[in-house]
Amino acid sequence: MVNAGMLFLGLTVLPAPVEAALEAADTPLAVRAAFDVELRSGDAVQVFSYDPRLPQDDAWTLKFAEGEDAYLDEIAAHWGAEPSPDGRLLPNDLRASLGRDLHVEDFGDAWRLGFEHTPSANDGELDLWVGARVDATAWLSPELGQFLRIDYHLPKPVRGPEGGRILTYEQSYFLEPDAVYNLSMVTAFSLSVTARAGWKTVRQSYSMRVLRLEVFFATPDDEAAFLQARTQSRIGVAGGIP
Repeated sequence: MVNAGMLFLGLTVLPAPVEAALEAADTPLAVRAAFDVELRSGDAVQVFSYDPRLPQDDAWTLKFAEGEDAYLDEIAAHWGAEPSPDGRLLPNDLRASLGRDLHVEDFGDAWRLGFEHTPSANDGELDLWVGARVDATAWLSPELGQFLRIDYHLPKPVRGPEGGRILTYEQSYFLEPDAVYNLSMVTAFSLSVTARAGWKTVRQSYSMRVLRLEVFFATPDDEAAFLQARTQSRIGVAGGIP
């Protein structure tokens, strides 16, 4: 049974399940991740391994490839060239993106949050363009205090940022808690775009799926500080400290 939607405007104090989910997504800057990831399009599959503890030239490596797709090649090359490829798995700009105006629907096992994407420090020009035109939805588990997925959907065709028309745009992030620290991590992603330029229709889509994930801290001191802060936070909640 769905409870009536609740509209919250200009929130300064978030509903408890939303705040818990955001705290799980507020990954400290010292969090690192080693992972295997599968990139897939309609024509190709590639599997890469990344480990920030290895020398830079060995950290991002191709483990498997099948098929050919220049679009997927470009995506993989761009990701692997980033200073910290594991940063894409950390949703620590979600709090800023969610903003302070939420439409919440309670489905029992899950809450659906409608929101307007608010620009964050990590948004590039394309992110800003997309965020201003799409409908944004977040799903979370109120029992677990964890986000489950974030969806962006273009409600109607629009003129593209470089001409032409964007006919469809669908983007989803899927999140799961890591096994050690219970921090929310992006473990899957999908993007599908249909555009028209002149008489030509172009369709591009790809997905990523994390096959193996190991989360750790950059230093033992960073881990100790995180665990201490988490313990103090839980003591404060139990003791009724606001």
